[in-house]
Amino acid sequence: MAENITLARPYADAAFQLARATNALGPWQQALDRMAAVAADAQMVECIGNPRLLPAQVAQLFLDVVGSVSAEQQNFVRLLVDNERLQVLPEIRDLYVELKNGQEGVQEADIASAFPLDDATLKNLVADLEARFKCRIQAKVSLDPELIGGVRIAVGDQVIDASVRGKLASMATALQS
Repeated sequence: MAENITLARPYADAAFQLARATNALGPWQQALDRMAAVAADAQMVECIGNPRLLPAQVAQLFLDVVGSVSAEQQNFVRLLVDNERLQVLPEIRDLYVELKNGQEGVQEADIASAFPLDDATLKNLVADLEARFKCRIQAKVSLDPELIGGVRIAVGDQVIDASVRGKLASMATALQS
């Protein structure tokens, strides 16, 4: 995993610089999202690793599946194919999103909830997080019934565990001390 991130970092930086220079941060993220999904597909992984396919064939097949992308994005894909880095597109996308969010003053919040959150509750939670972290928050919500109740929130390297499971674990630790 760390090795893939190391391989992906210069490509993510290059994509970010190009997107910023052309004022196309959003379109690049959308394209990288599609590219990462295609690169992670099992059939595409087989094609990428197929020694009988020439790099130009792999690039064209990949671009055909991805769909409409700009000329710069096509060149980016060709560069990845030529350097045998197409498989690290998910990491490139993740690093690109971090750079983009940093530029825009946005942080991602991973919110795990024991039960589905209605829109009003999520909106209030995001507003509270934005006030606490003094930035815009982009929330990704997932369900985790093992939490029993409440939520567990991760923003960057900070974790707020307001779940029943977390409170029970804290109580157990306190009782063992």
